[in-house]
Amino acid sequence: MKRFLTISLICIFSACASYSKKQGFTVIDSEDSIINPYFSNLDKDYVYKAQIEVYDKVFGGLFIVKKMGSGSHRIVFTTEMGNKIFDFSFEKEVFKVNYILKDLDKKILINLLKKDFKVLVTEDIRSMKAYNSAEDTVHQTIIDNQDYYYFIGEKLHKIVNVKHGKEKIVFEFYKIEDHVSKHILIEHLNIEFKMTLKSIN
Repeated sequence: MKRFLTISLICIFSACASYSKKQGFTVIDSEDSIINPYFSNLDKDYVYKAQIEVYDKVFGGLFIVKKMGSGSHRIVFTTEMGNKIFDFSFEKEVFKVNYILKDLDKKILINLLKKDFKVLVTEDIRSMKAYNSAEDTVHQTIIDNQDYYYFIGEKLHKIVNVKHGKEKIVFEFYKIEDHVSKHILIEHLNIEFKMTLKSIN
């Protein structure tokens, strides 16, 4: 009985272990904030060929991000013929749905897209803690009361949303040139949602 109880307690504590401990990160001193540069240029329209897989539906088209001002972005997803699928605005802490296709007009999906895109375009992020991993400096941050870990090697190349010590959403940035990620992958590990972006400009 004692042995069973000990094993059970070990299992419980290992399941509750923090993400940083599970990954073997080492705590370090670091700066108070970090920068996500990928959608920060006011003079640039960021245009990607996009594919969104959500449950049993697949949507393809053009994904356009435009920085409108400090803390302000417009995000539009259209078919390649120019018909809107959705059109969102971020004005600092205010999120607005300008348009969304009827098939996608579901509160749970809109909230999912809002959270993902807020992470994608938020530039200046407060670092709560910093760690060293085998290859990166990793910053633990909080966005909308959720934990995100920013993996920075030579450049920011990954963001991970973590809940109860487990990875929930992964953002990956590839082919980075002049503060532009040419290829971006957003994947939810607990539901069927995946978004692939490939730059065309």
